[in-house]
Amino acid sequence: MNKNQKQAEKGWNCHPRPQMKRKDYMVLDEGWKLNGHNIRVPYVPQSELSGYEGELSEHMTYEVAFAVPDSFQEDKVLLHFGAVDQIAEIWINDTFVGKHEGGYNSFSFDISDIVKRDQENFLRVEVTDELSPLYPYGKQRKKRGGMWYTPVSGIWQSVWLEHVPTKYIKDVIIKPDLEGVYLQIEMAEMKTGDSTETIPVTCEIQVKLDNGEVMIRVLDGEDGYLKLTDHMCPNGKNYKPRLWSPDDPYLYKASIVAGEDKVDTYFALRTIDIREMEGIRRVCLNGEPIFMHGVLDQGYFQDGIFLPATPKEYEQDVLRMKELGFNMLRKHIKIEPESFYYYCDKHGMLVMQDMINSGSYSFIRDTALPTIGFKKRKDSNKGDEVRKRIFKEHMEQTIKQLYNHPCIVAYTIFNEGWGQFDSDNMYDYAKSLDDSRLFDSTSGWFHQKKNDFDSEHIYFKTIDLQVGERPLFVTECGGFSRAIEGHLYNPKKTYGYGSADSEQKLTNMIEHMYRKMILPGISRGVCGCIYTQLSDIEDEINGFYTYDRQVCKVDKSTMQKLAEDLRNSLL
Repeated sequence: MNKNQKQAEKGWNCHPRPQMKRKDYMVLDEGWKLNGHNIRVPYVPQSELSGYEGELSEHMTYEVAFAVPDSFQEDKVLLHFGAVDQIAEIWINDTFVGKHEGGYNSFSFDISDIVKRDQENFLRVEVTDELSPLYPYGKQRKKRGGMWYTPVSGIWQSVWLEHVPTKYIKDVIIKPDLEGVYLQIEMAEMKTGDSTETIPVTCEIQVKLDNGEVMIRVLDGEDGYLKLTDHMCPNGKNYKPRLWSPDDPYLYKASIVAGEDKVDTYFALRTIDIREMEGIRRVCLNGEPIFMHGVLDQGYFQDGIFLPATPKEYEQDVLRMKELGFNMLRKHIKIEPESFYYYCDKHGMLVMQDMINSGSYSFIRDTALPTIGFKKRKDSNKGDEVRKRIFKEHMEQTIKQLYNHPCIVAYTIFNEGWGQFDSDNMYDYAKSLDDSRLFDSTSGWFHQKKNDFDSEHIYFKTIDLQVGERPLFVTECGGFSRAIEGHLYNPKKTYGYGSADSEQKLTNMIEHMYRKMILPGISRGVCGCIYTQLSDIEDEINGFYTYDRQVCKVDKSTMQKLAEDLRNSLL
């Protein structure tokens, strides 16, 4: 048993939702069977870390027995799922609980009236995963190879129980500025006979300031503005807030008390917007121009596929990229467990979050022709209305689920035309859901009218970048490959966009691209660049690190100097 397998035996032992913690919870990741065979949850059955040795089909049955803790004996019990791919039907003690469709978002059920408090319970999850293009599927493909990877199925994030009072906080929305946060607290509805009602309560907010003092405020209703600059310090001066940035990612710890319920959370003060400065439109963090020096992060791991052995490996990926000088990850067509975003919040890593693609893909139409210059195509408003509805609902769920994370500064709606439809309206809809972030509605090509950026993917060449009225964001580029013997997933077939056979050659290729194409464009309005990619993935060997994260393939000091020069170009 290797190191990662030993770590996986211990499970994902962190709180599944670090931004909304209660003291009474229980993770249900142990003791599962899939189709009658043992499986280690939350790892997908296709992965080595799952330990699953049974057959797989499009229909799967997960089963586990559990007893609720003594502290759960009264009030309500909630059942949470981080993610299940693609369709999940939930049963407890042979009573149907509910159904969820879509493989990347979290969901939960109130099982208070079903769960037995004084004896063992039986949880069954019936999963259907046909890799249907009606649902978001990301980079999965039944016939993997190249830039398409091994498909995954079933439960792939933690399952957990939570004990809450009868009147409990269902959700908290936190919207920051540079002086405080706007809070919106949603209380769960109460059943009264055949009707439901929301019981109003007084909400008290306690915030620990960076000077050690605690600021306490009571909201008049379930929403209000908490202005930190109103706090009077012992020296008689108003408190000066500490802003969140990649260089100083300060997080304010807070608790919210509503009636008998209490949740612990955190927030940060930061803004992201586009401002005109000396005639050039710049992306600004906290009112100051920032160059988004990013790397594509697809969130794949050699032995866990969709998950690393432990959540700490997410932190290590963040720190690896910080060490190379990067300040942004483009989370590419995958939504991670909450712990990933927590570590980005904690360490000051900006995140550009992709929505998950659905629909059909054509290599000629969507990749080959645009790569050689045929980048214009009108949006299609035709197609399956069910798929479009599901995509829109999934986008709404994604934005709501990730809203409170300060690390997220931008979203990608459609990538390279995959499943693209009605992108201008989707841009408007996304902005109506969250006007505090930036949106790349059409990443790479097939641009329509509405976008916060001019977004380009540039492979196989180095060009003179032309900037228009919007900031130019090179949202994919590079992808140079380097094979490391002994660290290849498939030695017989590898994939990348130009190759190097040594650390020095690969580093030189990357540095040349940045200094020839990216650095000269910053003065004209190039606002960021996303290099492909963080690590190798299966056949694709164009990562800064090998798939197993054992070897860094570039010279770190050169990358750090390059990052410094990119930052200084805005001064």
